[in-house]
Amino acid sequence: MAKRFVDLSRQAQQKNIVVFSEFLNLNELNIFSQEISRLYSDYEISGGYKLSERQMIAFIPDALCYTWNYPISCLCITPLNRKFAEELTHRDVLGSIMNLGIERSKLGDILVGEKEIYVFCQEKLAPYLCSELTRIRHTTIKVQPVLPDELNIQLRTEHAEGIISSNRLDSIIACICKISRSQANQWIKGGKIFLNNRETIQPSAECRPGELISVRSIGRFRFVECIGETRKGRLKIKYEKYI
Repeated sequence: MAKRFVDLSRQAQQKNIVVFSEFLNLNELNIFSQEISRLYSDYEISGGYKLSERQMIAFIPDALCYTWNYPISCLCITPLNRKFAEELTHRDVLGSIMNLGIERSKLGDILVGEKEIYVFCQEKLAPYLCSELTRIRHTTIKVQPVLPDELNIQLRTEHAEGIISSNRLDSIIACICKISRSQANQWIKGGKIFLNNRETIQPSAECRPGELISVRSIGRFRFVECIGETRKGRLKIKYEKYI
């Protein structure tokens, strides 16, 4: 994969065109971050909206002389009859799409809201999904493309508070995931934790207010701020979990 990133960058520079990767997960984005110094071109990263987790890399040549856009489409999924609609999950949506023969790398984030579901995908797949994705579980649905200025994405979060001994990453992971400090250390050293979409294997890494924490197979969190101290000098923090 590392070689593939360098090769895409070389193609962009040699052909003087913008070349795109597929959608990448956190681990693949981390591999990319380690190869930046070897790139032949500039680059940008986007998943179609702010705070996206799965993202696409655009490799941009130095002498580019045309405007470009990411080949990313956003589709809005709604039930045909809300009265009889089931409560669908991320897994339900992903499973139905992949049953159509579409690889995960062709899909970006899937955002499940209370009234609609947004799916980001490669632009060329949008017409196929709009025509072929008609049912998720037992719920009949309609799929329509949404223009960027029509997006109504409001990420759902749960707000919570906790107490930590310091703003070390292992202390914060233990707090937000309700595990022991030693277990948090194992997760971090095992490559399960991403800080601002980059793998972090140092338990002593400092976590600053506003930073995004991703825990593989658990979820995403944001360390909001410190809100005071306890009588014993421990820190009170506020954080939010994306649901």
